[in-house]
Amino acid sequence: MNIEDWGLVGVFIAGAIPWMEAIAVIPAGIIIGLNPVATLVAAVVGNLITIVLFAYFGSAIRERFIKRRVKRGKSANIPKLEKALKAFDNYGVYGLAALGPILIGTQFAAAASVAAGVKPLKASILVSASMVIWASLIAVAIAAFDLNFEVL
Repeated sequence: MNIEDWGLVGVFIAGAIPWMEAIAVIPAGIIIGLNPVATLVAAVVGNLITIVLFAYFGSAIRERFIKRRVKRGKSANIPKLEKALKAFDNYGVYGLAALGPILIGTQFAAAASVAAGVKPLKASILVSASMVIWASLIAVAIAAFDLNFEVL
């Protein structure tokens, strides 16, 4: 494996981590000189996996976070999830899917959609489609401005 392959593995893993998001790691990957298309694919695939997991296991994940917070002596309210549910109330599932990647994160958008009553498959598809659109636009913008440091 060469250094670029390891960079793409890192982009894949970072894209899958909640709070990192594909739309955040794509510019970093392209700027350090990774192939823009490969970077986009790696970040999107990593992020898609966790979107689906959060949509299908959102309620179990939420309960686990709440138990962990309470055990640590914190409030049972999860600020990101509360923000996501408020966004759902304001914008509905389509608005949350469109704005989720840039406002609260894709995983929390998917989990909040399911918590608000949207079926997991629909939440996964809508949030994933929005993330792919945002990620593609960001990748095109970074590549169009030829922003890279060619570290590798």
